[in-house]
Amino acid sequence: MAGHSKWANIKHRKARVDAKRSKVWSKCARAIIVAAKNGGGDPAANLTLRYAIDEAKAANMPKDTIEKAIAKGAGGSEGDSNYEQIVYEGYGVNGVAIMVDCLTDNKNRTVPEVKKIFEKRGGNMGTSGCVSYLFESKGQLYIEKSAVDEEKLMDLALEAGAEDVADEEEAWLVVSDPSDFLAVREALEGANIPIESAEVTMVPTTTVTCEAKEAERVMALVEDLEDHDDVQKVHTNFSA
Repeated sequence: MAGHSKWANIKHRKARVDAKRSKVWSKCARAIIVAAKNGGGDPAANLTLRYAIDEAKAANMPKDTIEKAIAKGAGGSEGDSNYEQIVYEGYGVNGVAIMVDCLTDNKNRTVPEVKKIFEKRGGNMGTSGCVSYLFESKGQLYIEKSAVDEEKLMDLALEAGAEDVADEEEAWLVVSDPSDFLAVREALEGANIPIESAEVTMVPTTTVTCEAKEAERVMALVEDLEDHDDVQKVHTNFSA
């Protein structure tokens, strides 16, 4: 649920991963297969595959399962399914903008199912481009505050190309352009700084604040979307 409530959202997402590990692993495997099929099985030469592998590792997916998914995609033996990457856009209650990243082998199935989820939770699916202009792609790395001093982190991150280091209460948030994300991550890992979460994601340029029941309805919509088998990620500009 990228773009929701930052550090609190990272912890919330991890709890959901633990609770629904088999479904999460299935989605990770699909992303790896598609990335390897489209760009080859070498993560050093295929950034999409590298990001997919990182997501799988973050979900504690076994190494041999990751390797089998890479081999399946790179060998062109995905079999009877050709997955397509599609982004659906829409609105939740109170005009909250929502982007839904999908991998589907049947758009005719996915579109009405995603639309139904929006409508069930008081939202509506819009046309392509209706909310994407409210987001920008950024690299985000979260580090627990107890792991590193702010000055040291600032020096390392900015020297490696990061745009900013923000205080997120219990954690530091390192923000970078997607093109500098790997260099920043490798610099922090090289300094033995443990990274709690790292991803290139869609970050809202403006946010919509929701309270009480409205917030609960937005959360319910996001979680229903995330539970759909074809949905990989959900991005919102919702702020609690």
